[in-house]
Amino acid sequence: MSVPTHAALKARQRALRAGYPQPMALRVHRAISWIGRAEAERADHDARFLFLWIAFNAAYADARRLDAQGRRDASKHERARIDAFFDLVVRLDAAGRIYDAIWARFSGPVRVFLENPFVFRPFWDHQNGEATGAGWQAAFERDQKRLAEALANRRTAQILGTLFDRLYVLRNQIVHGGATWNGKVNRDQMRDGAAILGFLVPVFVDIMLDNPHEAWGDAFYPVIEG
Repeated sequence: MSVPTHAALKARQRALRAGYPQPMALRVHRAISWIGRAEAERADHDARFLFLWIAFNAAYADARRLDAQGRRDASKHERARIDAFFDLVVRLDAAGRIYDAIWARFSGPVRVFLENPFVFRPFWDHQNGEATGAGWQAAFERDQKRLAEALANRRTAQILGTLFDRLYVLRNQIVHGGATWNGKVNRDQMRDGAAILGFLVPVFVDIMLDNPHEAWGDAFYPVIEG
């Protein structure tokens, strides 16, 4: 299947934005802008990955999800926000575009990325001296088995959850200074991670454009007229 380009997404957004709720319109506008910036990075996988992660953040982050004290969710709740977004886009994806996109590229970047232990959090917990039960290898094998079952049964939200668990490790490595720009030791996962975000994030945004009145939530940092 073809992946929507920045130009195609922008054209759809311009044609339809008059009927969009303002918070959703802002989130989609921001996400599309970062997809466009990522498309310009054909050689720098680090930059492309970061720009696409920003686009993903713009699409899924919901400012209305607050904790009991009325503050924005702490980082420990980030996965819950992502899972809620996945549940919604998968429910709205009647044509199965997300699953088809993953399956079409499974023999390439998806499989290679998922088989890479350097984006598996328990591997790093082990390296940092934390107890990991029977060992990170056993956890890795269990995770791979669950993923294979999810693929066989087209459990798309579960597949996305596994993929983005690994992508989040890569994101943290970069954002928290745990990787060298253009470093030789992390080229494979950076290349494949950028490729995965590159075909999934535009599909997420396209589904949002198809369903503007769903409960996408409010944008962080709304535009304030000065």
